[in-house]
Amino acid sequence: MTAVPAERVSALLPLPDGRADELAAKAREFAGELAGMDPRVPDFTRRVHDISSMGDSEIRAASQVADRMLKRPVAALASAKGEAADAQGRVAGQLVALRRTVVDLDPKQAASGPRRLLGLVPFGDRLRDYFAKYASAQKHLDDIIRALKSGQDELLKDNAAIEGEKANLWEAMTRLQEYAVLAAGLDAALEEHLLRLDATDPERAAALRSDALFTVRQKHQDILTQLAVSAQSYLALDLVRKNNLELSKGVDRATTTTVAALRTAVTVAQALANQKLVLDQVSALNATTSDLILATSEMLRTQAGAIQDQAASTGVDMDSLRRAFDNVYATMDMIDTFRSQAVQSMAVTVESLNAELAHASTYLERAEADR
Repeated sequence: MTAVPAERVSALLPLPDGRADELAAKAREFAGELAGMDPRVPDFTRRVHDISSMGDSEIRAASQVADRMLKRPVAALASAKGEAADAQGRVAGQLVALRRTVVDLDPKQAASGPRRLLGLVPFGDRLRDYFAKYASAQKHLDDIIRALKSGQDELLKDNAAIEGEKANLWEAMTRLQEYAVLAAGLDAALEEHLLRLDATDPERAAALRSDALFTVRQKHQDILTQLAVSAQSYLALDLVRKNNLELSKGVDRATTTTVAALRTAVTVAQALANQKLVLDQVSALNATTSDLILATSEMLRTQAGAIQDQAASTGVDMDSLRRAFDNVYATMDMIDTFRSQAVQSMAVTVESLNAELAHASTYLERAEADR
């Protein structure tokens, strides 16, 4: 924060309409009385003393505000033995603790590493450990939120006290502003009288310059300096107030948005874990179903081949039949023709049987599949 120059302070605070003119008139009247007095009389000394003491109570009141501002952080540091114990320090510390907790409980941290998330996968107990970790950290999270709320209350109390200090400081600064205007008016009025007295009464002019004008300018300088310091204090108080408000807003965001986002992330992670569990079970069931279908088809193929072999092997042995016919009808002249016709007839029969069995095999497979 940049310092407020003393030469700018006299115009910092506005005075009510007509008040500056009243003070200027009062200054001219007072300067005229001083210029008309004998510098050696006690009344002149008393008037000069009045100038040197004007605004003293306001200067003390304004400086006490700065003293109280300084005592608060010093007392907080002393009670904490060097650690921040004021509301701002406590809130900042709890915000850091909350951030660490949120980062530590971030679900994506549980998903990192070589192991899988789900306990169904070998060595995959990382997600289960994460939920246990979140449950155990819940009390710590609640403690942080309570501490943040307590710190927020302290910040708001600090702001209420700061508003009171600002009001007191503004009142003292307003009165100091009037004294600064009065001192400037006395300075200008005494200069006018000194121009005249330098020509008419140099001795009185010298006394008036060394006693009255010196005191007026010294007091004017003191008042402006205190106004500059007070303006700096007022701006510092307002900055602290604004910072407290921002910290309070940060507490609201941390205890609502941040915590809600963490809990939402945990809920989503848990839901996704459950969905992954169901998906794995469905995939395993589909794989089992596919294996069953494949095994059934292989059994059907094997059984059908055996049936076909058996069907072919149950036909009449043609060699035995020919020997029988040879033995029975050896003497018959038509045996060759009969044998030829029998062979052709049985070939047709075999082909018909094979065709019917092939046709029946299709229906058997469909019947078995629909069962």
